[in-house]
Amino acid sequence: QVHLVESGGGLVQPGGSLRLSCAASGNIFGINAMGWYRQAPGQQRELVAGITIAGSTNYADSVKGRFTVSGDNAKNAVYLQMNSLKPEDTARYYCNAIISIPIPTRGSYWGQGTQVTVSS
Repeated sequence: QVHLVESGGGLVQPGGSLRLSCAASGNIFGINAMGWYRQAPGQQRELVAGITIAGSTNYADSVKGRFTVSGDNAKNAVYLQMNSLKPEDTARYYCNAIISIPIPTRGSYWGQGTQVTVSS
C-alpha cells in the first residue's frame, strides 16, 4: 500500500508565501513523477506543477514565475514553494505520485490534500 501525506498549507495574506511538502511511503521502489494539483470549490482539479524523476518540471501558466516545484528522490518527496500568492490561488492542494516499481504498486496515487487560503 502507498500513502502520500501533505503538509504546509494554511492561511496567508496576498503577496505572502507558503511551502507545501509531500512524502510518499509504502511499497515503493520507483517513482516516475510527482506533482501538485489543486481544486477550488465548484471547479475541476487542475495541475499546478509537476516534476519527473529526471528533474524535468512543468507548471500551469497561472503559477509560472511564482511557484517552484522540487523533489527529493531519496525521500520520495516533492515540495512546492509558493510565492506572491493571490486570492485566486485559494484551493485544496493535492499531492500526486506516479509509481512504476514494483509492478503490484504501479499506478497513480493521491494524498488527502492540504488547504491553502489566501485572504486579507
